[in-house]
Amino acid sequence: MLAALVLPYLLYQGNPAVALLVGMSLTLVFDRPVVGFSNLYSKYLLQAAIVLLGLKLNMADMWRINADYTVFVAIYVVSAIAIGLVLGRLMGVDNVSNALIASGTGICGGTTIATLAPIIKASADQMGAALAIVFLLNAVALFTFPAIGEYYHLSQTQFGVWVALAIHDTSSVVATAALYGDQAASVATTVKLGRTLWLIPLVVVASLVAGRGSVKVRIPGFILLFIVSSVLGSVLPMPAALPGFAGLASKSLLVLALFLIGTEINRQTLRRLKGRVLVQALMLWMLVVPATLFMVISLVE
Repeated sequence: MLAALVLPYLLYQGNPAVALLVGMSLTLVFDRPVVGFSNLYSKYLLQAAIVLLGLKLNMADMWRINADYTVFVAIYVVSAIAIGLVLGRLMGVDNVSNALIASGTGICGGTTIATLAPIIKASADQMGAALAIVFLLNAVALFTFPAIGEYYHLSQTQFGVWVALAIHDTSSVVATAALYGDQAASVATTVKLGRTLWLIPLVVVASLVAGRGSVKVRIPGFILLFIVSSVLGSVLPMPAALPGFAGLASKSLLVLALFLIGTEINRQTLRRLKGRVLVQALMLWMLVVPATLFMVISLVE
């Protein structure tokens, strides 16, 4: 009922950050689920928003963007994981939580944590704490990064590359970039999906280290749909109004998804934000954010 009252205004306003804040506020104030199965709905709404965004992209541009920034992504992923593991070891964080935070920061936040957790036998508490921390850092980025981008006069491409590297989860990357501009969203989505593919070597290495005989790689299927959507948008004749409609529909779905994601931030989530794991995640992110910003300002046109 509460969701039905606020969603029309949120869709009209079209700001994913506000939608996240409203969803989070409702859950925290009433201390109960505002929408049932919000985790399931938000996942599919987000994936649909990203697939629709693919219709606005040119496949040749996607290929060029990935080629241009493959080295950036590789340097970031390897460095973030390595520094995170060393930092966690120095701080005395347990090995499992250390791996979850370092890998989640390096690759794809919640997706990485959920994929890695069963391989390294993470407990529910360890997984929940890591997800809660990543969740809140994503929310901080959503509200602060656009202002930082404006302050440093970042171009659309610079901002898109920066958020694709410095923010954990795909949902927050796309939402934050969309606040800055359509071109930033396109660049960020392409670079971030390339970063997500690093899940493959991560899972292989983790499985070998853990001594698992079978290797199961959980790469989100919507990545393939996003690529197919981009190919169709590039090679098939499309009505002139279709890209604009796809962009509007994508933004609306993104607002809905971020509202539902916000409703998942409850009082139990906040209680998990404590201890050495939180300090490790904050310190690692405080290193990552300015380092990637400096790299983008210096090397990206």
